[in-house]
Amino acid sequence: HEPHQCHAHEHHAHEGCSHEHHHTGNTVSCCSVCGNSLEACSCGLKNGISRKIFILENLGCANCAAKMEQKISLLDGIQSAVIVYATKQLRITAAKPDSYLEQIQQICSSIENEVKVIPCKGAKAAKSNTALQKKEQKKDLFMILTGAMLFGIGAILEKISGIPSLLPNLLYVVSYLLLGGNILLTAGKNILKGHVFDENFLMGIATLGAFVINQFEEAVGVMLFFRIGEYFEHVAVEKSRTQIMDAVDLRPETVTLVQGDTVDTIPAEDAMPGDFLLVRPGDRIPLDGIVVEGESRIDTSPITGESVPVKVTKNDKVISGCMNTSGKLKIQVEKPLSESMVTRILNSVENAAASKPKIDRFITRFARIYTPIVVLLAFATAVIPSLFTGNWNYWVYTALTFLVMSCPCALVLSVPLAFFSGIGAGSKKGILFKGGAAIEALNHVRAVVMDKTGTITQGNFKLQKTVSTKKYSPQELLALCAGCEQYSSHPIAVSIVSAAREQHLTMETAISLEEIPGHGMKARTSAGEVLCGNRKLMDKFGISLADFQNETFGTEVLIAVNGVFQGYLLISDTLKPDAKSAIQKLKKHNITTAMLTGDAAESAHAVARECGIEQVHAKLLPEDKINRLSDIRSSHGCVMFVGDGINDAPVLAGADVGAAMGSGADAAIEAADVVFMTSAMEAIPQALSISHATSRIAAQNVIFALAIKMAVMALGLAGFASMWMAVFADSGVAMLCILNS
Repeated sequence: HEPHQCHAHEHHAHEGCSHEHHHTGNTVSCCSVCGNSLEACSCGLKNGISRKIFILENLGCANCAAKMEQKISLLDGIQSAVIVYATKQLRITAAKPDSYLEQIQQICSSIENEVKVIPCKGAKAAKSNTALQKKEQKKDLFMILTGAMLFGIGAILEKISGIPSLLPNLLYVVSYLLLGGNILLTAGKNILKGHVFDENFLMGIATLGAFVINQFEEAVGVMLFFRIGEYFEHVAVEKSRTQIMDAVDLRPETVTLVQGDTVDTIPAEDAMPGDFLLVRPGDRIPLDGIVVEGESRIDTSPITGESVPVKVTKNDKVISGCMNTSGKLKIQVEKPLSESMVTRILNSVENAAASKPKIDRFITRFARIYTPIVVLLAFATAVIPSLFTGNWNYWVYTALTFLVMSCPCALVLSVPLAFFSGIGAGSKKGILFKGGAAIEALNHVRAVVMDKTGTITQGNFKLQKTVSTKKYSPQELLALCAGCEQYSSHPIAVSIVSAAREQHLTMETAISLEEIPGHGMKARTSAGEVLCGNRKLMDKFGISLADFQNETFGTEVLIAVNGVFQGYLLISDTLKPDAKSAIQKLKKHNITTAMLTGDAAESAHAVARECGIEQVHAKLLPEDKINRLSDIRSSHGCVMFVGDGINDAPVLAGADVGAAMGSGADAAIEAADVVFMTSAMEAIPQALSISHATSRIAAQNVIFALAIKMAVMALGLAGFASMWMAVFADSGVAMLCILNS
């Protein structure tokens, strides 16, 4: 692939890879439509295209949401329209999205009468919407309980001899109107608007048909069962949505602003970079910033999943969403609420829910064909056998069960909720999936390719050991070398000096010092002429290395004094503590592991041996990494690449799934499909496990929903199914799919 300057593009299917792959990451400097940078964009934000989020209040039907999305997408000027049923969000990409509000409202009202389209206004609006939904749920529960009580009394009276049938039948009618009145009213309105095949029409015609064939008790009982199933379905969806969104929505409503000697409470969105905020023990860090006063321990687990609190003091950076556990802190705001980590995480989860996987798009298309076919079958079942047998009551009843079960809500709901739950499960572990497509793609991964520094290793050089061969002790050798290196800014020199300071060694200042580029240092000290550097330095000055042996990985700093080799220091990047166990878990999943690095071959192979990586490709330039990645893909199938550096951005974009360590460069994070906030290797097998579980549950839901519906249809044709069973095949199955997710 030719990497884009920005990362908001789609990949075509790769050879050996059986899925479509969609990257969903966006940055403010990219066009939200074409994915190019604003400078290169021909259709994007600079031409007036923007993205707007609306909330669909009272949206209660997943299949209706799919119909709304299709109709809104067809409006002139709309670049894209995505409805996320789990979050009840409508995302519009268009020129002046607000100008479409009236048309969108008309479309939504024509499909589901009570839906109100309102612009998204953040956390307060979401909480207000949740409170409104709880009020509606209480009203629904009251109506269901009242209707159930009247239905029960009617059923009892019907069994008592001597009581005229008119009384229980009257109670049945009143109970039915309480339970199904709103459904009949909505069905009537929708028919006038030309929408026939929705669940309101299907339930209305089925239960009214039961009244016509004198099945009063069954008509009311079925409506009661349907309303109970629908109620629990809405409660379960709302609870699932609330649990996931509350877990990731760590945005504060207010912050404590410090101005001189005054302390004020202001809305969080009003705090600007440069402002000073007070964070008391027990408070969350409200916005990304820098500690200017105080000392404390910060619980970062809400953001990174890391359970051990981190110590912070003056000049340390802190990220929003973390909990201040002990001391009082004063922080200076670096980023406003809209750009802080808490908002980025929330946006990531919401964007991920809006990115629909392939199976979701298939089920939505399938539902459009499935419902009319079942309705035609129901009509044929009612008419054709009745013409031959004359048993109209039996075959009309059978056809009515077909109508009830034909509602595709369980099918349409089963997939997105499974993926939304997977996204939520990942976010709780510090794994941010940038879309359902990314989770689906992970399920097909057969090889995991990793960068070395910052991914497998911690990215910090440390002195691993000091080996002395003759007259100097290890401490004396370290002090001698540190004295020569103390004025160098090279990372290896810095690590040597840091190690000497940690051991409280005295470093002598050299009488004279000469740096030989690509070789090392030559110094004159009280001990004589000291050489510190690599093999090339030793060869240059004719130093014998007969006593030198080293089989471990790392960079060797060889030391000679007055022409005699005296020992060496081994400096290396440290392996992440969970690297070995993570690689072992990947192998248990039959995943091939490989390393692509620009480092020296000896160091790369030593790291691979230590943690168990199978393939190593070293001394690579960024463009070489893309070629090697293509080779691995052609050999093994779909590939996941994990990296953290700026130079990893092209190869992250070129992989089937790109994953970035949260501690890495912003360019890598933007280019990735998955971000590991913990920067831990364990997150790789965890992400794969979540992907496998999510895809498995989505498939279970689809198979279960279809199997139950087909079984009830077969039983109906054979004369064994009742309308109660048909309602279970609709509302009951939807509820079980939600619980499974």
